[in-house]
Amino acid sequence: MNKTYLSLLTVASVAAVAACRSSQPPKSLAGNASATETPIIEQNAPARTAPETPRLTVDYPKTRKSDHTDDYHGTKVADPYRWLEDLDSPETKAWVEAQNKVTFGYLEQIPFRNRIKERLTKIWNYERFSIPQEEGGRLYYSRNDGLQNQGVMYTQQSGQEGQPDLLLDPNKLSADGTTALAGTYFSHDHRYMAFATSGGGSDWQKLKVMDLKTRQPLKDELQWVKVSGAAWYKDGFFYSRYDAPKAGENQLSGKNEFHKVYYHKLGTPQSADKLTYEDKTMPLGFRTVGTTEDERFLLLYLTDGKADGNRIMARDLTDPKQAGKFTTLISSYEYNNSVVGNVGGELLVLTNYKAPRYRVVRIDPKKPAETNWKVVLPETENKLDDVNHVGGKLIVSYLKDASSQVKVYSEKGVLENEVELPAIGTATGFGGHRDAKAVYYAFTSFTYPTTIYRYDLATKQSTVFRAPKVDVDPADYVTTQVFYASKDGTKVPMFITHKKGVKLDGQNPTYLYAYGGFNISLTPGFSVARMLWLENGGILAVANLRGGGEYGEAWHQAGMTPNKQNVFDDFIAAAEYLTVQNYTNPQRLAIAGGSNGGLLVGAIMTQRPDVAHVALPAVGVMDMLRYQKFTIGWNWAPEYGTSDNYAQFQNLVKFSPLHNLKAGTTYPATMITTADHDDRVVPAHSFKFAATLQEKNGGPNPQLIRVDVNAGHGAGKSTALQIQEWADIWSFCYQNMGVSPYGK
Repeated sequence: MNKTYLSLLTVASVAAVAACRSSQPPKSLAGNASATETPIIEQNAPARTAPETPRLTVDYPKTRKSDHTDDYHGTKVADPYRWLEDLDSPETKAWVEAQNKVTFGYLEQIPFRNRIKERLTKIWNYERFSIPQEEGGRLYYSRNDGLQNQGVMYTQQSGQEGQPDLLLDPNKLSADGTTALAGTYFSHDHRYMAFATSGGGSDWQKLKVMDLKTRQPLKDELQWVKVSGAAWYKDGFFYSRYDAPKAGENQLSGKNEFHKVYYHKLGTPQSADKLTYEDKTMPLGFRTVGTTEDERFLLLYLTDGKADGNRIMARDLTDPKQAGKFTTLISSYEYNNSVVGNVGGELLVLTNYKAPRYRVVRIDPKKPAETNWKVVLPETENKLDDVNHVGGKLIVSYLKDASSQVKVYSEKGVLENEVELPAIGTATGFGGHRDAKAVYYAFTSFTYPTTIYRYDLATKQSTVFRAPKVDVDPADYVTTQVFYASKDGTKVPMFITHKKGVKLDGQNPTYLYAYGGFNISLTPGFSVARMLWLENGGILAVANLRGGGEYGEAWHQAGMTPNKQNVFDDFIAAAEYLTVQNYTNPQRLAIAGGSNGGLLVGAIMTQRPDVAHVALPAVGVMDMLRYQKFTIGWNWAPEYGTSDNYAQFQNLVKFSPLHNLKAGTTYPATMITTADHDDRVVPAHSFKFAATLQEKNGGPNPQLIRVDVNAGHGAGKSTALQIQEWADIWSFCYQNMGVSPYGK
């Protein structure tokens, strides 16, 4: 089945990328925190230069206030900057331009900004590869030669030494490199490739088709596609889309309703596509589809925008009696379910129904009752994170304390072997077909650049397919995992990475990052941008807060409505741990997060403005009372609750960043980042938060907003935009910590 990829806030509600969950506290968190730590600090580190840097003055643009007020269940809530939600208005556009002028004027005064950008450009300039997909004896993968805005798709004969040929270059799809390749979907006969493109970072996609024999695009082009893949069947494919926006409706902020499934036959216009599934009674929710590799089954996944899971239905396309009909396999919206393959007429289903850390069961669609299910892989103490049905095997990825373990089972669930990984880190991939002899995967950790491996199913050996050459030496750095106590005593894991020899003197610039939501697991991963921070003596800390998926559903639910405060408490405890253990102090600490993590940073700023000196909320959900009114924001209701419900409103208003800024408070030096094409978390969240923060801040620290143009929520952002953004982030951090990365 083609898996639909959705980043961050939508991932928890879509079956095709179903994560795995847990109902029991992890055993590894039950003991004493100090017992799990490994000594990592060498006490003979060289001294680091940290001269005082001059304070830069900021003259904020004047932002008009209105007297707009909303009534929530009898509570009046002012929204004086509501007009900033109108993204197309000349006044909003002028405000953004004025704010950017102030922000970039501030950044341009930082003396080491250009040098940081130059260093980032140098270390960013290395070859990067995606995980190859094998189709009909050929490999298909993307390669970025270093500074290309978008990776370029290549193909070569299967094997280590095949000569690659250019297949598709997204850099030629737009003049500024902001059109990205958002997904590729191969026909089961290996003849065609459907591919999705997104422009300027938007979630809206176009689906096009390439003939792999001639390597020429077809005339087919499908628009208004969102939350969709392309599930091939015969001479076309199924996909999901919305109706075109109504005249005068902003396509980047309008509410998306009535998701539908269509079948597109190659060579025909989109207007001729056949409607396969719709529900006129349910405006909210996603309807996504997949097909099994043998094209026997069409799989339908349904969410309702209320619960945190999905229903799953199937249609046997070889059975004329099932024409137009689906058989329900799992009817509840409360659980996450996805089909990973089929063995003849029975489906292998990954589910957290009665298995919060996930299991794999075998379901016969002709006898779908639970009493007829066969357990193939039972639930274990570790979270079952992913399953691939390939080469007659089940390749299964587990998470153990937020790191990967990969095991190979027979189709009947008999353990055959474990895949030996290079180190503690993250392994992804392992996809392939029924007749595959080998699979490809990527391995990475905080100091291990993402490397592509080929795993031979017969010999059980991994060999390097592509390894990057980065202008940093991973051997210079060390990572450890610690467990610290949150406010209520819960033990929370955190990865800490730094240069060998760093002293515990409480003076180290430290960057604390977290997410804490939507069942998303933060596992170790390499970031060339963060290497600049590390090579200049900085410390990187990544905390695995409740609300994430690291330990299953119990961990997730402990951080979702009505328990969201646990996430903030976990993050505050992480910051305090870093201070108490003398890694840093609040004046040298930056807190960061994006999307749901942007909400996290905004909440921490309002609850504990003293915990860190620098705050970096990116593309954040800042107005918790109105988020559900834009694009697919309604999909986050199971995670947050909504202001439409009285009890949930009472909870949301307590931590909504926008509504908890208090006049006269000294807030951290803050740089809010967003983008004009973000139609996931619309930029109005950041606009209103910035205006209110500038109005109410009572201290000397700068309160800036940086708005990217022709960029979105993050996916597909061009290399040039990424380098500039990270140069500005690190410059802002160093400037406000009183540290120069390159001395006086």
